[in-house]
Amino acid sequence: MDLDVAAALPDEPSPRRLSIVARNKLKILLVLCDAAAIMTGYGIGLILSHYSGYHGPRRSSAWLAAALATGLWSLRSQGLFLSRVSAVRVVEITRIARAVVVMTALMILTDRVLHFDFNIYKTVRSSLITLIVLVAFRGIYRSWLSAARERGQFGRPVVLIGADAEAVRLLDLFGTHKDLGIQVVGIIGSHVEADRRGLNDLWLGELDDAEELTSIAHASGVVVSPNGVPSDRLNDLIRNFHAVGIHVHLATGISGIDARRMRSMPLAHEPLIYVEAPSLSKAQLVAKRVLDTALASIALIVLFPVLAVVAVAVKVDDRHGPVFFTQRRVGRGGKEFGVRKFRSMRVGAEKQLASLAAANERQGPLFKMVDDPRVTRVGRFLRESSLDELPQLINVIRGEMSLVGPRPALPSEVANFSSKLRAREQVMPGITGLWQVEARDNPSFEAYRRLDLFYVENWSITLDLLIIVGTMEQVLSRLLSTVISRGKKVAAAEVDAAGPEALAGP
Repeated sequence: MDLDVAAALPDEPSPRRLSIVARNKLKILLVLCDAAAIMTGYGIGLILSHYSGYHGPRRSSAWLAAALATGLWSLRSQGLFLSRVSAVRVVEITRIARAVVVMTALMILTDRVLHFDFNIYKTVRSSLITLIVLVAFRGIYRSWLSAARERGQFGRPVVLIGADAEAVRLLDLFGTHKDLGIQVVGIIGSHVEADRRGLNDLWLGELDDAEELTSIAHASGVVVSPNGVPSDRLNDLIRNFHAVGIHVHLATGISGIDARRMRSMPLAHEPLIYVEAPSLSKAQLVAKRVLDTALASIALIVLFPVLAVVAVAVKVDDRHGPVFFTQRRVGRGGKEFGVRKFRSMRVGAEKQLASLAAANERQGPLFKMVDDPRVTRVGRFLRESSLDELPQLINVIRGEMSLVGPRPALPSEVANFSSKLRAREQVMPGITGLWQVEARDNPSFEAYRRLDLFYVENWSITLDLLIIVGTMEQVLSRLLSTVISRGKKVAAAEVDAAGPEALAGP
């Protein structure tokens, strides 16, 4: 598209303007969602406080207003209204926890100044409830936004600057994770390099015209591959783009390293990045094992009634097979072991896998089929809610698995893994993991590979705890969505059974 064509369409809203409007709407929606979470959390805390003494409507209303103000300020102070902060689930949960700590301190201070007479215990209890509600509401918001972006909505048009191997990697990354909402509308760089790497369809022009081409493409931001741009031109690009309000993202060329291990370290006022080495010690391994055993044991005791109900439901639904299903998987060091699950498929389901291979909805060696005919009626609910995985707590206590780690793969899947991907066998496989929290519904095998290898190199007790919290939030949101969707299906079935006269009224 040249300048003459662009000038001929002055009245049409540009993708950049539409993107800005969409982002503003999303931000307003996110703020309202967080405000509702804060009011819900502290509202529940207020109701519980009434059991130990009524504070009066004015004092209670003022307390809720103070909670809303301090809560939103605390979230904003942690950057939680910025997409670059909320894009990664474990980072978002960490920031939410910090914000709630700040909010709690401010509420205690406000109580002392304004004399609400809500003691520290009541404030802390309300804040803990708010933390849970915030994580849950953010999870629902994230699921909705991810689904919308998969449909092509709320995208952000960006241009890749540089036509080198890093640009190709970034293009694959954005294509794999459509939930990020980054839509590459063009690539600017050497035409020779673009042609050699198969990027002609997206190539817009040479680096000399980068500012003009980005404006014509109506991009709201650029992602720059520093290896594909000379340093003197790179500095000019950054300053020129900022001058016209274009967001600039500078890639590092580094992959598989946790951003928390990277530190800004300016030398002589020049921006450098220091990368910390992984700090994995024997003490951490011991702590991980102690944490696994303790939490798995507590979970088995607390969830025993749930396990019993699920076991009965599995048996009643399909009397021809056992309650539990044991499957050989590959664990740490490449050793095989038996993974225990509640049976969610009919007997002999594994023998039918070959006949369903053509219907695989995942890329690569992994298999997934939403409407898998082998799954029983109860099994479908167990899978959607992840309740079928609960017996693996026994695997954790036996030392065959961890609560958090790469999911143990089938021997047939491992046979198709690259030698690099088999590095996942350096750690204990887990019931849940980073892939499950960040990209469980992503059909791309690349997302599975990248997140598993990232965990292997960057795992820590803190990361494990964040993944556990993220998993709990996902399980609760999936349970809720499963109940709602099944309710809608039942209602629709009742309308269909009643016939069109049921909609006509008396």
